Amino acid sequence: MNCLVLGGAGFIGSHAVEALLAAGHQVRILERPACSLVNIAAVRDRVEVFFGDFTVRRELTAALSGIDLVLHMAGTVLPASSNLDPLFDIQSNLMGTVTLLEEAVRNGVKKVVFASSGGTVYGVAGSLPLVEEAPTEPLSSYGIVKLATEKYLKLFQHLYGLDYTILRIANPYGERQRIDGAQGAVAVFLGRLKRRQAIEIWGDGEIARDYLYISDLSAAILKACEKNISKGLFNIGGGRPWTLNEVLAELEIVSGRRAEVIYKPSRACDTPLNWLDCTRARQELDWEAQVDFREGLRRTWEWVSRQ
Repeated sequence: MNCLVLGGAGFIGSHAVEALLAAGHQVRILERPACSLVNIAAVRDRVEVFFGDFTVRRELTAALSGIDLVLHMAGTVLPASSNLDPLFDIQSNLMGTVTLLEEAVRNGVKKVVFASSGGTVYGVAGSLPLVEEAPTEPLSSYGIVKLATEKYLKLFQHLYGLDYTILRIANPYGERQRIDGAQGAVAVFLGRLKRRQAIEIWGDGEIARDYLYISDLSAAILKACEKNISKGLFNIGGGRPWTLNEVLAELEIVSGRRAEVIYKPSRACDTPLNWLDCTRARQELDWEAQVDFREGLRRTWEWVSRQ
C-alpha cells in the first residue's frame, strides 16, 4: 500500500512511518521545508520525502500522486495556545484539512486515517471511562477543530465515498517527544528532571489524564491503516487515568531524582479528568495497550538521559 504521512517526521509520525515500513508498505511523507528529519534518520533511505505545506493545494497535489492512504498527523497549534488565536487554528488546520480531502478525492485516494484528540474533544466528562458516543464539548479551539475535522471526514465519505478511520488518541509519550516543548507532560517533566530544573504544574496536580506509550500508539495506527473497517471511530488510550502528582511520583522512581515542583494557577482549557474506554478498539481493531506505565516511563527516561 502506498501511504502518505502528513507530519511523518514528528514524534508520533516518525514512529508510524517505521511501523508502516516494517509491515511492508511504501511510505512518503509531507513536511514543512524547515522541518528536521532526525526522527526518521534510521529509515531515511526508505522514505520518500516531499517538502511543502499541506494548506497549499499545488504542493499537496504533488505529494498525493499515486497514494492509496493518507495518514493525517499534521497540526500547527497546541490545545492551550489555540484559544489565543482560534482564527489561525481554523485557517491552518481546518481549512488545510478540507483542502486535503478535496485533493484526496481528486487523486483517487482510498482512505484517510486521522489523528484526532481523545484528550480534548470530549471536554468535561459526564461519566467515565469515555466511550466514543459520549457528548463532545471541547474547551479549546484545538478540540473544536479536531471535532470539526471528524465531521468533514464523514461528509466527504457521504458525498464522495472517501473512506476514513478516526483515532481519538489519549496523551502519548515516549522516545522522540520534545523535552523542551510546551506539550507532553511526561517528556517535559523528564527533561526538567534531567536538567535538575523546577517542574511547573498548572493547578494542584490533581488533573488526571490517560497516558499512552508510543509503541502502543504506533501499533494502533498500523491496525487502523490495514484493517478493512469503513467509517471507523476509535478511542486509543492507555487503560487508566493518572493525576499529574501521580505521574511525578512515578517519574521520580524511574529517574531516581527528586522533583522540585511549582504549582501555578489552573487554566480554563484543562479538563479535570480524561479516561478513554477502548473496548471498541479491542473488539474491532484487535488492539489493546501493552506497555505498563512505569515500564514506558523507564524506557522514555533512558532515551531522555541520552539526549
